[in-house]
Order: sequence, then C-alpha cells, then structure tokens
Amino acid sequence: MNERRFNGLITKLRNPERLERLQIDRVMAYSLAGIEVINAVDVGTGTGVFAEALLQRGVNVRAVDCNPEFLKVARELVPDAEFIEAPAEQLPFADKSCDLVFMGHVLHETDDAEKSLREAFRVTAKRLAILEWPCVEQPVGPPLDHRMPLEKIKELGFAAGFSICDVIQLKMMQLIIFDR
Repeated sequence: MNERRFNGLITKLRNPERLERLQIDRVMAYSLAGIEVINAVDVGTGTGVFAEALLQRGVNVRAVDCNPEFLKVARELVPDAEFIEAPAEQLPFADKSCDLVFMGHVLHETDDAEKSLREAFRVTAKRLAILEWPCVEQPVGPPLDHRMPLEKIKELGFAAGFSICDVIQLKMMQLIIFDR
C-alpha cells in the first residue's frame, strides 16, 4: 500500500475545521470559471465533499476513489453522484468525456502522478483543477516530504498535454487550473 495515501479516519474528511480550510466555495468558483461544465469527474473523492459541491452547482458528477470504505460513505452522503472504485491512474471513462476533472488533495497520494495527469488529460474535454498543499511547513496536512512542488505539478501537467496553467493561492492551499 502506498505510504502517502490517506489512511486516516473517514470522519476526519468531513471535520468542520477541515471543510473550512478547503474553502470549497472559492475552489468551486475558480474551477468552474469561464467554461460551461455539464459533467465532471471527482478523482480521489474520499467521502464526496467536492462531488457534493459540484452537484450543488448543477453539475452531473461521477467520482472515483481507490478506497471502497470511503466510497460506501460517499454514496450514503451524496446519493445523486455516481461513485466508482478506481485509481487516478486508470480512470474508467472515455476520452474527452467530461468537462472538468477535479483532483482534491489526491495528486500527492497517487502511485504515479505523471500517469494520473495523463489520464486526467485523456478524460477531460476542457479543464483539470488540482487542489494541493503547498510545499511549506504547516500545522496541518501531510508531511512536507509527501507534498508535491508546484513546479513539478506544472511540469507534469504540461507534459500530459495541457496548454494553459493558472495558480490560485488560497489561505492554506493552492489551486492549479490546467486547460486543454
């Protein structure tokens, strides 16, 4: 099992302090800005926090996670989304079959970040939004050595085929937006 993968308590994913740190409304506003998003894929959905946020904004959502226990909770909490067990490196969707691929705190946990971004590029018709921790010491979040440098994320995104990259610095996190 990947040592970087989140193995904490499911309840931690919906902890009110964590939800506040995520700045969900801002993240969604930036992720959806300037493009029409009819359908999205939430990669590494956990308990479906971002799948739920997308649904609340009128987006049809399919979500994947490699942890069946998380998916069970997500299905109960967000019954209107479709949840599928799959890793970020093997998305079970057709080429360009969605408008937005969203990866919230998952890229640094993947077994193969490069392959994950190639899969995101293959699946999205328009945009990839990645919410990640910056590579700085913080009182919360994964250890510094588990975080992925912004330059590495950008390098991998461009290598996967994306042509435009915007970075939005949030209070404790960064949102990296790649467009095709």
